[in-house]
Amino acid sequence: MKKLSLCLAVLAAGVFSASVYAADIQIDKARVRATAPGQDTAMVDMQITSKQAASLVGVSTPAAKSVELHRMSTDEKGAMTMREVQAVQLPAGQVVDLGEAHYHVMLIGLKAQIKEGAPLPLTLKIQLVDKKTLNVETTAEVRPLVEVKAAVPANEHDHEHMHHH
Repeated sequence: MKKLSLCLAVLAAGVFSASVYAADIQIDKARVRATAPGQDTAMVDMQITSKQAASLVGVSTPAAKSVELHRMSTDEKGAMTMREVQAVQLPAGQVVDLGEAHYHVMLIGLKAQIKEGAPLPLTLKIQLVDKKTLNVETTAEVRPLVEVKAAVPANEHDHEHMHHH
């Protein structure tokens, strides 16, 4: 009976341990705009939810020579600045929308044009509180380079300026 109790205790410890697996990290709405020919950089935005406190400490993709984490801020003169950061905090159980939190993933040295509809594979490096790291695979949706606004119906155009004599 002692062996069974010990076995159950070990199993319970494994089930209730504080380990975070890739399944404990959820990535949603990963997106990037298509790039123009010759464009060297692109910004990726996404939402990350971690079941436990963790940090996003890196990102890689075969599409770029390097990838950096950036934070946008406004200086005392009102000018926007962009600075590389080493980590983005992921509080336990909270959705971190990189864009809303003034962060983004910067792809630098694009190896080819990013085209609408083509998947963009990403590997996120997540560091846990115990300093272990996880690699979490995801794919960013490539959106159009330019968002096209809905056209105004023809019967709603202002034709007052067209006077024919």
